[in-house]
Amino acid sequence: MSRFFHGDSSSESSSSDEEELYSEEEEEQSEEESEEDSEESSGSDDEKDAATGAKRFIKGESSDEESDTEDVRVVKSAKDKRLEEVEGTVKLIENAEKINDWAVISAGKYSSLAYGTDPCDGTEFDKLNRQVVKLMQSGSTPKIYVKAIADLEDFMNETIAKSKVSTKKMNATNARGLNAVKQRIRKNNKDYATQIEQYREDKTGFMESDEDEEAVTVERPSRPSQRLVLDDEAGDGEGFSTVGRGGKTLQYTPESILKHLRTIIESRGKKNTDRNEQIRVMEKLYEVATTPYQRIRVLLALISTRFDLTSGAASFMSQEQWKLSVDSSSYSYSLEFDGVFRQFCLHHIRAEHEFNTLLQVLESNPDYVVIENAEEWEDDEKPPTLQAGEKLKIPGSIVSFVERLDDELTRSLQHIDPHTAEYIERLADEGALYTKIVRGMLYLEKLAKDEKLQTPQESINRIIIRRLEHVYFKPSQVVTILEDNTWKTIPTSLNSRITPRGKADASALVHTLCTYLYQHSEGIIRARAMLCQIYFLALHDQYYRARDMMLMSHLQETINSFDINTQILFNRTLVQVGLCAFRAGLIYEAQNSLQEICGSGRQKELLAQGVMIQRYSQVSPEQERLERQRQLPFHMHINLELLECVYLTCSMLLEIPLLAQTGSSPDLKKRIISKTYRRMLEYHERQIFTGPPENTRDHVMQASKALAAGEWKKCSDFIHSIKIWDLMSHPEDIKKMLSEQIQEEGLRTYLFTYAPFYDTLSVSTLASMFELPERKVAAVVSKMISHEELAAALDQVNSAIIFRKGVELSRLQSLALTLSDKASGLIESNERTLEQRTQGTAGAFERSGQQGGRGGRTGGRGRGDSRGGRGGAGNRRGGQQFTGGALDSRQGGAVRA
Repeated sequence: MSRFFHGDSSSESSSSDEEELYSEEEEEQSEEESEEDSEESSGSDDEKDAATGAKRFIKGESSDEESDTEDVRVVKSAKDKRLEEVEGTVKLIENAEKINDWAVISAGKYSSLAYGTDPCDGTEFDKLNRQVVKLMQSGSTPKIYVKAIADLEDFMNETIAKSKVSTKKMNATNARGLNAVKQRIRKNNKDYATQIEQYREDKTGFMESDEDEEAVTVERPSRPSQRLVLDDEAGDGEGFSTVGRGGKTLQYTPESILKHLRTIIESRGKKNTDRNEQIRVMEKLYEVATTPYQRIRVLLALISTRFDLTSGAASFMSQEQWKLSVDSSSYSYSLEFDGVFRQFCLHHIRAEHEFNTLLQVLESNPDYVVIENAEEWEDDEKPPTLQAGEKLKIPGSIVSFVERLDDELTRSLQHIDPHTAEYIERLADEGALYTKIVRGMLYLEKLAKDEKLQTPQESINRIIIRRLEHVYFKPSQVVTILEDNTWKTIPTSLNSRITPRGKADASALVHTLCTYLYQHSEGIIRARAMLCQIYFLALHDQYYRARDMMLMSHLQETINSFDINTQILFNRTLVQVGLCAFRAGLIYEAQNSLQEICGSGRQKELLAQGVMIQRYSQVSPEQERLERQRQLPFHMHINLELLECVYLTCSMLLEIPLLAQTGSSPDLKKRIISKTYRRMLEYHERQIFTGPPENTRDHVMQASKALAAGEWKKCSDFIHSIKIWDLMSHPEDIKKMLSEQIQEEGLRTYLFTYAPFYDTLSVSTLASMFELPERKVAAVVSKMISHEELAAALDQVNSAIIFRKGVELSRLQSLALTLSDKASGLIESNERTLEQRTQGTAGAFERSGQQGGRGGRTGGRGRGDSRGGRGGAGNRRGGQQFTGGALDSRQGGAVRA
């Protein structure tokens, strides 16, 4: 029992009440233990300074009492213990100075790595500062600390001076430690400049002064438990009052605004900070503010704090929250907002209103400027005064507020169900946000005119690219309406030098913004501006301009070095260029542009329009979260069903003639233009029973079967019955273009399939079969002959096609050619494997095979390399041999037999 209670406290064991409870044996035992403890404590205390707090505590007692209480334990207060800790740390720093060991002194992470200590513990300088902060809570700054930091700064200056003169270089660890101390010591010593000067003037007198230091009461920031009295009667008319635990009332007046703002700003990011309480304080501070400077400072802090509320606690804001309206003259908190999301919504709406108010204050007071590179005003007792002819710079970032508002809008749109009316109502807020972007751009333009302000060009570029990203994917009619409504809400006294008022033409606006970014930016912003302009041109059916810009930019060569969001924009632009080529009737160009995206089977991921959930995926929850954050709002999506329909239709028009050509000529090497289409076609052929088409893919597969059989009208009907064409502009023109393409490719397929059975064939007969003009038929046949796709001659006098019979291959020769194809395929696969193991370009052969797609058709539509024939066929081996007419691979040799 005595051992247990003894460890608790020596003062309690020595009290008279407890002595009566103990037995004589227990008293003897406790005395022996106290003697041992006192010897150990006295032995450890001898190593320390004699003038510590513990010694002073015993000094006031008489000698008789000391002799009588030799066995009494020494009791130290918490303040004395902390002072001893400070003295011990100071000794370690002084020892490190003697051996010039800056790694131990430094305030960085280098010494912790070098000496194997915990990086969170810091080093001796950090440790000293933490100990002094705790000690200052119950008194003034200890003089030994002032002496230590003053001597450390002097020693640092001497070391730097010696290192510049000395030819011997300091080792890397010591140099890093010296740099770390250099960065921290001067900033730290500013707070104790007066005491350091007194110490340097009279070092001995400063340390020997035995004057009692008055206890300094440390003002602490308001705790979350404090409540605000928002009634007007609670204050004195000049401000409002805060009631703390002690019942004391704190007055908030215009003179104390800066001091309270400083307290709030310093508490940002700390735990157990009630941001709602801080927001209420700043709202009342804004009402109390009398000068423009005070209003600007309060608004900057208030908007930032509101964004802190929505940063991590809520992932999105529902449409119901955004329906709430805010009265510009009232800041009352209603009980209707009973949920966390409602409060976030309210704060975000007020942030938009307060940002608008901030711009109005800045526009009406041009002498006050909010700029990023301004120095912060340190004196909270008195506000700065304006000098004649100069402008007062206030640290802040208008661009950051604009970007945060834009990000919050995007985040809310990501999580609202796009198939409801709520999404449309929420999307209407984009107009108000666009107005704020334009207004912020006008303010930055105004600052850029003044050369003394040195406005960063990067800020203007950031806000212009935000404006461009709200415009590039919209039709020109929508952009025109958006611009008109925006300039109506902006005061007539404001105008833009980059995009003047009154010029609402969408094409001119996009061109102007992009040209400005080309001239004044570089890197990611310039690349995104170029992609936005290409997307806009492709959206408005300017294919050749979009294609030329894409090729001249060379972005396809460097896009892998950009961030993921820029890569997503590149994929979207590439897809839009392919759709534009399809609308222009350029089938090969469209298929070639869409091949990389649609052929991968990962359209959702590549276009940021959804997350593909795979069965055996190795995606971590963190990666999935980042993937979902990158998703685009629904109104920016490209219709994936339309994209697949266009891709499969283009692949059908290219692959069916190619299959017919390779099926009737076994001596040709196999090529594949679209593996995805071939795989779907083979799966469709394996089906025993195929019913009527139900979706887009079934329609295209049935049309492919009809086209291969020469039934071009049936193929055209299947394609026209796809309802997805109605989503494109001018659907009738699209269907007419597809009918012409199907007629032409049907003619080519028929000639490839049945050429071995004809000696001569009339052009007029072909024209009547496919309902084409004779001139068109003659042009198609001439092109096939010139590209060596068809062994024939065109008799223009008799308007007939004369087929040349080549040497008939025997069955053995056909099998020999097939064997050589398989051997060449094995050689190619071996070379690919070798390149992969030697870190070569594994996909070189595949890329070379895909160059040009419909090879050889260089005339007319500018289509790639040689397309077939015995002279210029590609090197790709095919899948199932698909012949026109019967759709059976086993009949490939029967045509020649």
